[in-house]
Amino acid sequence: MSAASNHAVTVVQEFWRLMATNDFSSVGVILAEEFVLDWPQSNERIRGKDRFAAMNAEYPANGPWRFSIHRIVGNQTEAVSEVSITDGVQQAKAVTFFTIADSKITRIVEYWPEPYPAPANRKHLVEAIQ
Repeated sequence: MSAASNHAVTVVQEFWRLMATNDFSSVGVILAEEFVLDWPQSNERIRGKDRFAAMNAEYPANGPWRFSIHRIVGNQTEAVSEVSITDGVQQAKAVTFFTIADSKITRIVEYWPEPYPAPANRKHLVEAIQ
């Protein structure tokens, strides 16, 4: 796979690198003017890089946010990442879909799945992930 065929992966790697600085305004350099972030689970939309930065800066945190990238896959214009996020107390996982145009992120659709106990009725078919 050539670098051109997975360009979106490179942009998303830079997104997470900038997020890890905890200077959320700095992320704006790779967000398009028409940037939109959707959180379907809570039915929320954030428009624009300034609101994105403010939302991240204002979110209650117990310390600096740290991001562990598990995987990023993509092509020229789209990528998906799976990332664990913590502030040292809170822990979450985000599955994030990115749309890229002209080396800028135009759209993010992000899901924050919550862990839940496995149903007992399939215990004989599964094993715990360690």
